[in-house]
Amino acid sequence: MDMKVLVVGGGGREHAITRALSCNSDTKIFSVMASKNPGIARVAERVLLEKETNIERILPFAISCGVDAAVIGPEAPLEAGIVDRLEEAGIPSLGPTRAAARIETDKAFCRRLMERHRIAGCPEYRVCHDPEEARRFIESYDGDLAIKPIGLTGGKGVRIMGEHVDVAGAVEYTREIGGNVVLEERLIGEEFTLQAFVDGEHLVPMPLVQDHKRAYEGDVGPNTGGMGSYSLGDHMLPFVSREDYEKALRIMEETIAAMRAEGTPYRGVLYGQFMNTRDGPKVIEFNARFGDPEAMNVLSLLESDFAGIVGHIIEGDLAPSHVRFANKATVCKYLVPEGYPEAPRAHEPLALGDYGDALLYYANVEERNGTLHTLTSRALAFVGKGETLAEAEAIAEKAASSVSGSVFHRRDIGTPEILEKRCRHMREIA
Repeated sequence: MDMKVLVVGGGGREHAITRALSCNSDTKIFSVMASKNPGIARVAERVLLEKETNIERILPFAISCGVDAAVIGPEAPLEAGIVDRLEEAGIPSLGPTRAAARIETDKAFCRRLMERHRIAGCPEYRVCHDPEEARRFIESYDGDLAIKPIGLTGGKGVRIMGEHVDVAGAVEYTREIGGNVVLEERLIGEEFTLQAFVDGEHLVPMPLVQDHKRAYEGDVGPNTGGMGSYSLGDHMLPFVSREDYEKALRIMEETIAAMRAEGTPYRGVLYGQFMNTRDGPKVIEFNARFGDPEAMNVLSLLESDFAGIVGHIIEGDLAPSHVRFANKATVCKYLVPEGYPEAPRAHEPLALGDYGDALLYYANVEERNGTLHTLTSRALAFVGKGETLAEAEAIAEKAASSVSGSVFHRRDIGTPEILEKRCRHMREIA
């Protein structure tokens, strides 16, 4: 499909988006990113180095490039209304409008929408706008809670009682963030990610993925934006039954129907973050875009023309026959600066070794005189693909271990030990 596409964002997720689009030689890519991603820059026709929320600069760039469509990577420009402005200028987008993006950007909106439409999978919750109100609820609640700031936090703002904070710590945290919180029952189980392409009415799911938020091996240390993720060849996960999967997919379909009924149709990628509990899947949150790192798993498997999928979403005639993924396992491993996430060592040189058959995705790095340097966030990601999870993990691990410099990665992602740990946990809570 001959198309000019603007990709907004410059991280690993956006490099995966760009690579998927570039598999079609008839697709021309234009890029807006805050700092130069070497992988994106190498395939883009033109690049605008600009903050992704600076719509007043992005809009004339998009018009001057004559783009036919835009793919929005991060959540911040969605909240800023970039899709609304692009569409006003006649440029349709793979991404929701500002009003529809509230499914991610306003956690209170998400929970109230689910409650109004009686959508399954909604945990018990309380919305608060005052620290004292939050304190009273926390101290009177019989059990542990998840404390979630109402707005965007980059995946790092949630505090869990019994894991990160006690009652006093939860009260103090709500004070620190001004009392604008959603307080939810703590969900016990195993997390999984179900992403789907959505054209406003039709929803086509992608393979299930599991992310790893904790910084260090063994699932310890502070939460991060995601240290890596894996998917299996059958596109399922061993601790998610077919019935659980169907329930999660139905929750997403009903959420899309609810948004359409309320006059805010959703178009783009819907990311459902679920906790599989003893009572089935519950919604941790929805995100209004691809996950990072999960995008790298699913887009590395995409066999269909991504530009064609974008076109069908824009036209509103998306069908399952338009989307095909390879039946292979994937393992994604992120390399991050030493000290990440609390005190990352920036501006340190990196050297790539022989990374074999792995796919390399650049994220938050700087290239100076042909040498890569770390910045303050996740630097590089490698994705291994294989007939089995073990094969994919070996490819990803070999590649990640080939990089020298002040970086580290989680060697345990995608290993049999961590997968069995997940399965054992589900058996224990059943």
